[in-house]
Amino acid sequence: MVTYKFNRESRLLTPGHFQRVFSKPTRYGSHHFTLLITPSDKNSTVDPNNRLGLAIAKKRVKLAVQRNRIKRLVRESFRLNQHKLPDIDIVVMVKSGIDQLDNNQINQQLEKIWRKIIQRHKK
Repeated sequence: MVTYKFNRESRLLTPGHFQRVFSKPTRYGSHHFTLLITPSDKNSTVDPNNRLGLAIAKKRVKLAVQRNRIKRLVRESFRLNQHKLPDIDIVVMVKSGIDQLDNNQINQQLEKIWRKIIQRHKK
C-alpha cells in the first residue's frame, strides 16, 4: 500500500546525514533547483525508503516568507512522489530568482526533476 506521509523518518535531520549526501552526490538540476542525491544508508536502524533535506540559503532567497513557501512546496511535492523514487537521500538547494516564480512553476520544475531521477534509476 502506498502511504503519502512525510514524518520524521522521511527527513535528513543531523549534520551527519547531510554530510553523507554532500560527500559523493549525484546532481540533478533545473533553472532554479539543484538536487544532490545519494543511495540511502542500508545500515540504518530505521528503514525509510528515501529522505529529504532542504538547504534553502538566505543568500538566495532573502525573505523568510518566501523561503518557507519554497520549503512547503518542495516537501509537498516530495511527499506525493516519494513512493515512485528509488531508495535515496536528497538535499534540495535553490538558485537565485526562485522567489520570483509562482507555486505552479515551482511544482512543474520539481515534477520534471522527479521524472528525471526515476528515469535514470530504473532497475
